Amino acid sequence: MPLDSLGGLAAVAGVLGLCVGSFLNVVIHRLPKMMEQEWHTQCAELRGEPASTAASLTLARPRSRCPSCGHQISALENIPIVSYLLLRGKCSNCATPISVRYPTVEALTALLSAFAAWHFGPTLQTVGALLLIWALIALTLIDFDAQLLPDSITLPLLWFGLAFNLFGIYVDLPSAVIGAMVGYLSLWSVFWLFKLATGKEGMGYGDFKLLAALGAWLGWQMLPVVILLSSVVGAAVGIGLIISSRHGRNTPIPFGPYLAIAGLIALFWGARLTRAYLGLMA
Repeated sequence: MPLDSLGGLAAVAGVLGLCVGSFLNVVIHRLPKMMEQEWHTQCAELRGEPASTAASLTLARPRSRCPSCGHQISALENIPIVSYLLLRGKCSNCATPISVRYPTVEALTALLSAFAAWHFGPTLQTVGALLLIWALIALTLIDFDAQLLPDSITLPLLWFGLAFNLFGIYVDLPSAVIGAMVGYLSLWSVFWLFKLATGKEGMGYGDFKLLAALGAWLGWQMLPVVILLSSVVGAAVGIGLIISSRHGRNTPIPFGPYLAIAGLIALFWGARLTRAYLGLMA
């Protein structure tokens, strides 16, 4: 495909990524709160208590507001990155600083979306890669904030991976199915071995489901690369945080972000890394 056509496709994907990144900020902020609200409702029902009369939080309602003064964010104040720059990173009503993470998520989503379009071209691989990238960004930051990997993202992600590979978009269907099974069972086994040895839970069930989803997308052949990369990065970051005294030895560190980062690396360069590794082993 001509470079100018690839550039145009990447630009369109980048703009789409900006818009999706703005929505992902809402998902990252609200989904854990929605889950907590649902848990409270379920607990009240089990206790036989009346349901809460408070308005349910959704991804669409209520409209986004400044957490400091309650100012409702207008459409012009919600343009990805542009609004942040025009507002100089502050609320237009009370001048409270706006977290730089919002434009960072938008920019990261745009860049990764554009790169996926450039890398895979006008194919169904690009469509699938965009869905995978967007889901992994949301999961990474939710896990970082709340130590949660919501089933409402991980389970559809797994089924979408199998659905794409019904047509062999990334790998053949048997490899995808085996990847989902092995991905789940490998971390499930580590979880129980660690628990039996120490009496503690080393990771959450969401990690099993996330690795199963990555196996469904990328096939079982990529799981060693994903596990190795995520373990190395996670260990390095964990040791660094302990040395810098930002985390105690008993403070949990979410593993989902490292799985997600490793999954993205495997999506783009997994086959090359696997060949290089096998070459070194030979």
